[in-house]
Amino acid sequence: MELRHLHYFVMVAAELNFSRAAQRLHIAQPPLSQQIRQLETELGFELFHRTKRSVQLTQAGRVFLVQAEKILQLLEQAVEMGRLASRGEVGQLVVGFVSSAAYSILPPILQAFRQAVPNVSLELRELTTNQQLQLLVSGQIDIGLVRPPVEQPEIHSQVIFQEPLMLAMPVSHRLAKRAKVSIKSLVNEPFILFKRSLAPGLYDPIISLCQQAGFSPNVVQEAIQMQTIVSLVAAQMGIAVVPASLQNLQRSGVIYKPLKEKTPLVALALIWRPDCVPTVERFLQIARTGYDQSFSLALHTP
Repeated sequence: MELRHLHYFVMVAAELNFSRAAQRLHIAQPPLSQQIRQLETELGFELFHRTKRSVQLTQAGRVFLVQAEKILQLLEQAVEMGRLASRGEVGQLVVGFVSSAAYSILPPILQAFRQAVPNVSLELRELTTNQQLQLLVSGQIDIGLVRPPVEQPEIHSQVIFQEPLMLAMPVSHRLAKRAKVSIKSLVNEPFILFKRSLAPGLYDPIISLCQQAGFSPNVVQEAIQMQTIVSLVAAQMGIAVVPASLQNLQRSGVIYKPLKEKTPLVALALIWRPDCVPTVERFLQIARTGYDQSFSLALHTP
């Protein structure tokens, strides 16, 4: 039995007339009648009662019709799902991201992706840059949002966002009332920072900024996540130099100040494997072009 036999049968059952069914199928009537006879022979029972004046479904034909229609509907669904999968519009995607991305481009990218591709199930995993690189290679995540540089040749990367640095300090700090703060005025301040191994692409610009001002920061406390760093600032453990988008993390007891000096831009980059699936390609397309680019521009406004 072939699928065309089912299609022919359903059409004849809808018309109850071989001539009209043949016209709709764009074939001649005799071959259509022959195909239905072959189907009945293979099934071992008649599908239609035929007379010179009418064609009617048999009881077996009515039961078979219900199942035949289900089969054809399932086939249509399978074809559509395959088409969507080929365009990266159905399936599952595991996305890794560094915590600071949640305060910059991650939300608008996810919103744009959800709107454009609602049938893809997203699993989000908050991870450090090193963790993402390892899990991407092992296939445990599909795409990541990290702090570059990315030096593994087996991983593709693209910078998607850049932003300046700014200062997070307790609201009671002696410099809190200034519109802008010079990095040189922080020479004796206690700094809260993270280990370089977690994000050298962010750590190195912060250290370089201090060294250009003539000092090395006095790091009194280390933390892994940006949220933790800001919480420690709120607890008056020290100050922190953070990406500008961390302003979106409003925490009682913390105030953010721009720096007088021009700061280096710190980046966020997408990472993916070269053998990525269509859902990853769709995510990349949307991440590159599908979110509000004015968000990026706003962070560079003095």
